[in-house]
Amino acid sequence: MARVRYGARTAAETAVARAAAARLPDIWSTGVVALWETDPDAVAAVLPPPLEPTGRPLVRVTISRVDLPGYPLGAGSVSVAAAHGAVEGWYPLVMPMTHERALIGGREVFGEPKKLGEVVVERDGLVVNARLARHGIAFVEVRGAVSGPLPPPAPAERTDFYFKFLPGVEGAGFDADPVLVHCVRGEKVRRLERLTGDVVLRESMYDPVADLPVRRLVEITLGEKTTDQRGRVAGRVSAEALLPYVHQRYDDPAQIHDGPPEGSV
Repeated sequence: MARVRYGARTAAETAVARAAAARLPDIWSTGVVALWETDPDAVAAVLPPPLEPTGRPLVRVTISRVDLPGYPLGAGSVSVAAAHGAVEGWYPLVMPMTHERALIGGREVFGEPKKLGEVVVERDGLVVNARLARHGIAFVEVRGAVSGPLPPPAPAERTDFYFKFLPGVEGAGFDADPVLVHCVRGEKVRRLERLTGDVVLRESMYDPVADLPVRRLVEITLGEKTTDQRGRVAGRVSAEALLPYVHQRYDDPAQIHDGPPEGSV
């Protein structure tokens, strides 16, 4: 019988696939990172327990073009500073990706809040424009001009926090208790430049990052880096405590009833 590709793979084939995945070369990306201070109450409001705010209400946006061979990828994230006990890191609220391949792996393995979207990084001479867009709305745009080089930092690690769960088959709750994932990323930077510019947040009912306004812009940089990651389950979390935050992961039509805060533009 001819090979049926949906059939079970042999142990040898599985071993070859795992070995190939373990030998991936460094994959470099070019991206903009913007960091700002926002309202402390806004950061506290978006963090599901047991995550807590850190001593500084920071928001971090990354907008990158990833040089995958034959498969260029746009990847972005909007995260807030968070802590789990003594571990400080970042809690991503949304991670737009331009291809489904990158979206599925991150969501299923790590619980990353990835969604399909538009991710653009453009440079014309010294002028840089980067944006994240979904549903026709560029909900984050970073604009600026290169004002000078910066020394690349030493290789470093950072921790991202994710909640991994499966919605219940019967339409309520979860199929099992959700878990909190610590994803540790190792970063190497080979080029870094300072940008002078601004961050524009636009109203979007599906990606309401405008609720995290720029109170003080800390820095904007443009760099080339490569990243690896490894995750571990830090523990199970209360399903009851996490349920009110599940809408962060999905595009719920009911969000049309979630109006912007009073006094917002």
